[in-house]
Amino acid sequence: MLLRNARLPGSDDVVDVEIGDGRIRRIGPRQPRSTAEQTVDLGERWLIPGLWDNHVHFSQWAQASRRLDVSAAGSAAEAATLVAAGVGRARPGEAVIGFGYRDALWPDAPTHSVLDAVSPGVSVVLVSGDLHSCWLNSAALTEQGLAGHPTGLLREEDAFAVEGAIDTVQDAVLDAWALDAARQAASRGVVGIVDLEMAWNLDVWQRRIGAGADLLRVEFGLYSEHLTRAIDRGLRSGAAIPGTRGLLTVGPFKVITDGSLNTRTALCFTEYPGMEGHEHSSGVLNVPADDLLNRMRQAAQAGLRPAVHAIGDHANRLALDAFEQLAAEGLSTEGSIEHAQLLTASDVPRFAALGVVASVQPEHALDDRDVADRFWAGRTERAFVLGDLLAAGATLAFGSDAPVAPLDPWVTMAAAVGRTKDGRAPWNPGQAVSRQAALAASARGRHRITVGDVADLAVCEIDPLVASVSDLRRMPVAATLLAGRFTHNTL
Repeated sequence: MLLRNARLPGSDDVVDVEIGDGRIRRIGPRQPRSTAEQTVDLGERWLIPGLWDNHVHFSQWAQASRRLDVSAAGSAAEAATLVAAGVGRARPGEAVIGFGYRDALWPDAPTHSVLDAVSPGVSVVLVSGDLHSCWLNSAALTEQGLAGHPTGLLREEDAFAVEGAIDTVQDAVLDAWALDAARQAASRGVVGIVDLEMAWNLDVWQRRIGAGADLLRVEFGLYSEHLTRAIDRGLRSGAAIPGTRGLLTVGPFKVITDGSLNTRTALCFTEYPGMEGHEHSSGVLNVPADDLLNRMRQAAQAGLRPAVHAIGDHANRLALDAFEQLAAEGLSTEGSIEHAQLLTASDVPRFAALGVVASVQPEHALDDRDVADRFWAGRTERAFVLGDLLAAGATLAFGSDAPVAPLDPWVTMAAAVGRTKDGRAPWNPGQAVSRQAALAASARGRHRITVGDVADLAVCEIDPLVASVSDLRRMPVAATLLAGRFTHNTL
């Protein structure tokens, strides 16, 4: 294939790009003759490396738009009103499953009695927008074997168990929804995802790719309950899975060490305001430090790259300490900390020193800014410190954590560059990063195509290196290519 009349970001030069065997063979001036089998005129649009979302929960993302949306609720009472409407639309015997509530700033408490009042005889489960809590009515509590629970609000491991139990969509239906989600991702220039769904994702993606799903590259993550199984099968991070046309690769080994800010379970050195003296007043440690180190050591010895979920400053300290111990033992510290939302100043340079990637989700800073201002009061200068991490030499990898935020790298990049949305003043704008850095963090370290690259590409209507923040957020994508074939094309 020959792509004619392409512009490269940050340049007014117009070039032709020749693709062969799935890679870029030549970038240069137009030549009068070409042996290409197919020629496509880009019309002086901008050609960039294809984009990655480095942290998604893909099956949950595919389901989220088909669940009752309760994200607009500003109180438990408002959420109950939305649930009442959902109950009215439900078929007889059908459970109501909702998604997106964020209760950190609500004036009233989410309890099962609030839901019971609007859902007689109907099972209701609401999943929080950060995935770390679930709110159930009495009927759902009984179904989950939790009858008599005092509030109906479940956090962390209890919530994860419920989220797994309600994922009862038939494989064929869920796979069709996942294909729709993949098409939407491709239309935004996405060529690959790191899928950290809490399941044995090898079988899931082999099935989907075997049925023809070929729009995305997928690196699938593994969890502690799958570690022995993965090691026994000889899985190693970065290894391609045979029979998947190079689309499916073993991803990282993920450990969730603490909770989240919205659920007030992110592990911090300081107690949360209003929770002083209570159990878990500083957050929740899901995995003790010794256990974390043992799991990471076992994974590293087997060639599996650790990806440690850490949001609070205390959790991040423990995760970095574990990576440091691996280094002391002569093991690879190749891996990542997922989220890294609140950091002490002394821990920021440790990412670069240890070679630990900061896998971050910039849109979370804007979604969480009001919650952070309240519950991390006096510490927000240490929250979502993308600029500081980059200045300290850390490698940034951007993601969405979809469905927590939209699977759209342009939304992610706009958040990192502008630190604002919805017309609000920028939040801690000193932590913004450049457009070039944001693009590189969304494209596996590349902000510009080069000869020899795999031809995973996106074609944009606006130069991303000079686009306004609002233009970045809505960036029109004309085409996406995966190894030189179109997965999205409106040219």
